[in-house]
Amino acid sequence: MQRTFFIYAFFISIVLVVTSCSIDERQTVANFTTLVLEDEFDSDEAPNNAVWDYDIGTGANGWGNNELQYYTDRSDNVKVENGALVITAKRELFNGSPYTSARLVTRGLFEQAYGRFEARIQLPFGQGIWPAFWLLGANEDDWPKKGEIDIMEYRGQEPTKVLGTIHGPGYSAGESISKSYSLENDRFDTGFHVFGIEWAPEYINFYVDDVLYNQITPADVAGEWVFDQPFYILMNVAVGGNFVGLPNSETIFPQTMIVDYVRVYTNDELN
Repeated sequence: MQRTFFIYAFFISIVLVVTSCSIDERQTVANFTTLVLEDEFDSDEAPNNAVWDYDIGTGANGWGNNELQYYTDRSDNVKVENGALVITAKRELFNGSPYTSARLVTRGLFEQAYGRFEARIQLPFGQGIWPAFWLLGANEDDWPKKGEIDIMEYRGQEPTKVLGTIHGPGYSAGESISKSYSLENDRFDTGFHVFGIEWAPEYINFYVDDVLYNQITPADVAGEWVFDQPFYILMNVAVGGNFVGLPNSETIFPQTMIVDYVRVYTNDELN
């Protein structure tokens, strides 16, 4: 009886190991190994204009979110120094807005469907501070039909938590599909962390450092799956807006998002 029990236990352990390995292989896309975009921000100057452009101004209705900042391309708000991209939100009156910041985009310069997109970032802190590393569909459709992937979105008043989210037709804004990831005994504003996705036709996986914390598939969305086209990259620090609320008397300015690198990998078979 005892021998039979050990044989049964050994068999179950083998099944569990095989099952866990197959799950890991499904979730982690080891084939995204061809580096197609790498910006290490090694030169102390403006961001590389062969990769990055800027959104300027306040956008319609505060970029659709009632944000308070005016985006500029000034070195006061965006520069490369000490091997990092620095995006700075400042409290200052500028063209009628009470704050300034920057929003970098690769629209028209780098756009890709599928792959691993990642950045190593130290985030800012404070009520009403809203940094993000995200993707938008490169087609001419209006939002949300064009699709949006928020690789990292963060409320400055919650320095231990980030979110990974997708928006599309039928599942946008308050109906978006999202999941949070929280640090234990640490904060995102006190050190660098790697935020990334691995994106294939049948899923989008969300990572913080080496932890997979969210997987979204076509079966998870209430409307059309629009993540089958090229997207471009955005990096910005917003101030205020529907997602984070207003800064308050305890919000310290300036606030900076520091980006060590941005890298994108692909699998040639998917492109």
